Amino acid sequence: MSDATHTLLRVEKAGPLALVVDGGRFGVRHLGVTQGGAADWISFRWANWMLGNALDAAALEVVLGGGLTLEVEQDATLALTGADLDARLDDRPLAPGTAFAVVAGQRLSFHQPRDGLRAYLAIPGGLATPVVLGSRSATPREQLGGQRGDGSPLVSGDSLDWSPRQVRARRLPFDPAQGITLRGNRLALVPGAQIGLFTGASLYRAFNATWRIDTRADRMGVRLLGPELNCRQGSMVSEGIPMGAVQVPPDGQPIVLLNDRQTIGGYPRLGALTPLAAARLAQCLPGKEVRLMATSREWALACYRRCLEAFR
Repeated sequence: MSDATHTLLRVEKAGPLALVVDGGRFGVRHLGVTQGGAADWISFRWANWMLGNALDAAALEVVLGGGLTLEVEQDATLALTGADLDARLDDRPLAPGTAFAVVAGQRLSFHQPRDGLRAYLAIPGGLATPVVLGSRSATPREQLGGQRGDGSPLVSGDSLDWSPRQVRARRLPFDPAQGITLRGNRLALVPGAQIGLFTGASLYRAFNATWRIDTRADRMGVRLLGPELNCRQGSMVSEGIPMGAVQVPPDGQPIVLLNDRQTIGGYPRLGALTPLAAARLAQCLPGKEVRLMATSREWALACYRRCLEAFR
């Protein structure tokens, strides 16, 4: 089997945001470089799992769909997971959570969200794109990685390359329609060091009110709209920001920081979402209502380990 790369898919029409992602960029935060990677890391890993890839192999993250159209140039088997973006192979609907064969000349297109926000398209062996600081993931804010190595999303005319190989696709061991990142509205949060600086009334509201996903949401962070939260400490010395950190700026509306977040921040934090909750939030469309649920570090770790164990 040759490792030479060939074009598998060509972008005929670019949607609003389609990015090459992998497991993320780590060991570089001291340089001010964030982790990037698949926002719904669970759906992303299942897409790779179905093709027998390394779980962090580079794949395509498609946001909203928006008419993204890919022309197939070689026969292959692909896998699709995550959100239902009304994907179609020619005129045939494709359900998320399936592996499917494509032949040269066909067109794969994504239209509009039916359930969820982000879909993941995996190819055998992963996408062959430049490795930048140890990762192929595109981070547009930092202009790193992705199709051209500069963090930019796909544009019309781009070619998606691979090293041709045959695979024996696997079926998901659960009902894709019941995927844990697409079902439920509870977001588990591990309280952080500044939790005691918030007023008692604010803490009650934080964990008993319903929060609505704002339109101001991207891979850097998601703003939650709801009751105003008040902190006794208005500012603080900037410190490292983990995945899922829930910052509360002076307007009292929480911002949950995701994959493309800044590496340090100076707003007080309620804590951080668990890895599963962060993946679930990444699939929430603007307007969706969610609830925050305080949990322990031990429970969060046990839940995370169960998620990882499922891939075995």
